Amino acid sequence: MIGDGTGLAQISAGFYRNNQKFSLESFPVIGFQKTYSANNLITDSAAAATAIASGQKTNNSVLGQDVNGKPCKTILEEASDNGLATGMVVTSSIQHATPGGFIAHRIARNLYEEITLDLLNSNIDFFIGGGKQYFDRRESDDKNLLDSLKYKGFNVYNYFNDDLNKVKPDPSSKFAFFTADNQPLPAFQGRDYLPQAAKIAADYLKLRSNKGFFLMVEGSQIDWTCHANQVEPMYSELQDFNLTIEKVLQFAEKNGETLVIVTADHETGGLGLNGGTARVLNPKFTTNGHTAAMVPVFAFGPKSELFRGIYENTALYYKMRTAFGFSEN
Repeated sequence: MIGDGTGLAQISAGFYRNNQKFSLESFPVIGFQKTYSANNLITDSAAAATAIASGQKTNNSVLGQDVNGKPCKTILEEASDNGLATGMVVTSSIQHATPGGFIAHRIARNLYEEITLDLLNSNIDFFIGGGKQYFDRRESDDKNLLDSLKYKGFNVYNYFNDDLNKVKPDPSSKFAFFTADNQPLPAFQGRDYLPQAAKIAADYLKLRSNKGFFLMVEGSQIDWTCHANQVEPMYSELQDFNLTIEKVLQFAEKNGETLVIVTADHETGGLGLNGGTARVLNPKFTTNGHTAAMVPVFAFGPKSELFRGIYENTALYYKMRTAFGFSEN
């Protein structure tokens, strides 16, 4: 689970704003990861997602390739190769930088139509997010890739015709649900699907393979509110992510075999909590960009002890491989 742009100050703000309660308090293991990219002390989401997903530092804006342009196999792809079910649930387009880091191999994060092809050609079983237009209104080739999704065994749904709360994914088929044509609405404007979508994903993936599953869930728009230095919208996104963590924890506690990792790709906004009270904060941003601050890692469940300490963001990939018991590359 990735809260994009969520550093310790954002977590603290969410804790105080929510009557000093936050789902992350239930995690027994805490670590910190260093976020810098190969070519900059301050990473972007593409390089950070690539590091987390594939264990390789790369240059900013690059997805799923090392600094020499060589494609890097990601933890999602390895999970699929090992017979596990795989999925992603995000509040951005499914082609955005963080999900792209788990399924794409492109020199630039803004190549959305090319990233869509990588998604289509992957073996992913399940995804929920925006970005429908890059499937059915493509400028580069005029193809309707929704038909291609169906040909590859996906049951395809979208926000315009379908209610996610009423859709029952069939684990014998692949599943795609588009929540927006491009980017989904922000939480303060009524978007609220992430908690339920994460639960649907976990329940589906558990049934999809008897070998286990890998799921990436992103609270994508926490980052966007911090870029815009918008305090109240930030709280809305943090609470949405908090509720999503609760749903995933409930699944993991009942299941007993699920490792849950919650972290960020980087901190955004240089948020400071300057005075106020525990109930009435006075948050101030110092930048509208990212910062170089380390970000926390929370772990719950089997092998969670692997995530203690301070380490590179690339170490998350190797720790996940160890937790899965994958053989050495």
